[in-house]
Parts: sequence; structure tokens; C-alpha cells
Amino acid sequence: MAALAQPAAQAPSLNDVLKRSAAYVANFHKQLSGIVAEESYRQEVITNSRWANSLLVNPTRQLRSDLLLLWASDSWIPGLPRYVELRDVFEVDGAPIRDRQERLEKLLKDRTAAADARIGSIIDESARYNIGTITRNINTPLMTLQFLEELNQPNFRFKHIEKAEAVFRNKQDLAANDAPVFRVSTEMWTVEYQERGRRTIIKRPDGSNMPARGRFWINPNNGSVLISELIVDGGGVVATVTVSYQSEPLMGFLVPVEMRESYVRSGERITGHAEYGRFRSLSKD
Repeated sequence: MAALAQPAAQAPSLNDVLKRSAAYVANFHKQLSGIVAEESYRQEVITNSRWANSLLVNPTRQLRSDLLLLWASDSWIPGLPRYVELRDVFEVDGAPIRDRQERLEKLLKDRTAAADARIGSIIDESARYNIGTITRNINTPLMTLQFLEELNQPNFRFKHIEKAEAVFRNKQDLAANDAPVFRVSTEMWTVEYQERGRRTIIKRPDGSNMPARGRFWINPNNGSVLISELIVDGGGVVATVTVSYQSEPLMGFLVPVEMRESYVRSGERITGHAEYGRFRSLSKD
């Protein structure tokens, strides 16, 4: 007796995987909208300028915040309604900076233009707690996922890398971002991306374009993202933000669990490490 050979399953195309990822991100945003995570976020500045005082202790900062994904109407961003990550800092270096009142719940219930203005105010308020002289607002865990949205994918060039073994490109990236959670199984696809549109999603402070590049680690069967990597290089600064996702039993889907970042320019290097937990749902009623 001889067993008949079974035909091998046909591997999906890159276009198929990108379509699945677009659908996954759209559903992911809906699932996570209204979910709050507590963020523990440490930043450190390393100065290597020859003029720096070698005896000066490098400054550090420890932030604790509530992180919320919500829909911001076009009253806040004219012509561009989209999901926005809101970091609401409530503790800086162990000292509370405000009462941890339920103002996020109030924002979900009040979807007026005034509420959207308060969203912008909280974002600006939280950004001022970043340390170092490098201005930045890309240090949120879900930002890179918007590159996979259906409307944004045409502005990027994607490439499937079949033999990508390591998450990080070089020893410098490894020193800044190394963590056991950033290890992937061989079932994942590594997909490189390069922004090519005339209007980039990330802008310099003067409003000029800043093209993004990096990689995603994607489950080709359902389009889910296990790791995202973002690299932007402009204005003398090289920024790298890497985010890891894991299953959250209480949520029933993947959520961000860790973010590692570095911003490097001549004389200064800023590193950050954020962890996410205590996910809870806010009532919209």
C-alpha cells in the first residue's frame, strides 16, 4: 500500500499578505479603541560631545502614563480623521503631577470639537516631559501600523525578505534595543518597507518630508504584526523605534507589550524603554 502524496500548500504572495495586514490593522484599531494601557517609560540621555563634562551624570526620566487609542475627528485634524494615540502622563520620576482623575473617560463620552482640542492639549502636555534636545513625537507604540493601512500602502515600497534572521541591523541597534521579547519564530515573514510618496506621514519640525523605512514581522496567514520597526533619518538625527506585540489573555488579541527606541545625532544619544500592561476597557456610555 502506498500513501498518495499531498500537494504542498501554495505560499501566499506579498500582495496577499499586505491585504491581510491592512484588514488586520483596521480590525486591530477597532478592537483597541477605547482600551487603556498603563505605560512605564524610562528615557536616558547619553552625551558624547568632547565639550561635555565627563563628571556630569547622564539625565534619566521615568514616566508613568495612561495610553489610549481613540478616534479624532477632522475638527482636530482638518481633512484627516484618524486614530490617535494619547499618552496621558500622571507621574514623573516617582512624583505625581496631577490627580489621576477619569479625564480619559470624559473624552470618550464627549466627541465634540472642544474634546478634540483637549486631545491636542494633552498630547502637547505629555511631549514636554521628553528629555534631551531632540524634538520628537513618534515615540508611541502603534504609530508605525498606519503604514499598513489600505490607503497608505500605495505610498510605500514593500519587499519580502526571505532570509532575515536577526531583528536588528547592526551592533549599535542591538545595544540600544536588545531584549528577549524581540525574537521571532521562523513562521513569520520579514517585510521591509520604504516610504516613497510625495507627502510623507512623518514631518520635520519645519514641515518638510521625512521618509520612513524599516521592517515588519508579519504572520502571513492572518496579517497580524508581531514586531514593527521604524527608522527615520533626517536633520542630522537617526531615529529607531521597535515595538513588540504579544497575546493579552484578557483582551483576546495581540497588544503592544514593549517599545525600545533610540535617537542619535552628533554629541547626543537618547534611548527609551517602555512596557505596557494593566489593559482595561473604558466605557463610552
